[in-house]
Amino acid sequence: MNKTNYANIADRYDKNKYRNQISLDMDLLEFINSVQRRPVNILDLACGTGLYLNIQIPYFKNEAINWYGLDASPEMVDKMRRNVSGVDLKIGVAEDLAYESDFFDFICTNYAFHHFEDKGKVIKEAHRVLKPGGIFKIYNISIYDMQDWWIYQIFPTANDEDRKRFWKKEMIFQELAQSRFDVVLKMNYKREVVKLAKLMDYVYNRDISILTIY
Repeated sequence: MNKTNYANIADRYDKNKYRNQISLDMDLLEFINSVQRRPVNILDLACGTGLYLNIQIPYFKNEAINWYGLDASPEMVDKMRRNVSGVDLKIGVAEDLAYESDFFDFICTNYAFHHFEDKGKVIKEAHRVLKPGGIFKIYNISIYDMQDWWIYQIFPTANDEDRKRFWKKEMIFQELAQSRFDVVLKMNYKREVVKLAKLMDYVYNRDISILTIY
């Protein structure tokens, strides 16, 4: 299975205009409003260059929150240090989280779960470091429900590669349930006609993980 080398794309990762469309995490907002305990410990797992936290932190500036980020790529973490302040950052892998048990209130991982080599172990580690009543949020695409994705139309073998990396949503659900999570699965579908010219930024920039292996 080919792997994405984020050291090669860290410098241009944030330059794609479509990557800057991250908005307030409504699940995080709901959680913050629902829990009484403070401070709240929040981990961005596979935090990359900090695009997610860069949006969330200013919104919750008046809340007692400790922000944490972990990523396996030193280059991505180095760029995050320049982009985002007020975050406790670590370089490390999701399969071996360098945190004590029952530490975090909310863990999120955005578009990264397919990169983890031992996904089952990541789930177990997330359960270990999460406090009772905490949330582990996995946000990702479901490639098995999007066979007409433009990436697969232009690069047909990309689908074969992605099938080696991505779990089906049913398997994710099952593994989370077996690790004693109370699982909620949400699916949002969007289908639209897009002009090829609009997609060239992605192709030229090659900052979508599947495109880095071509």
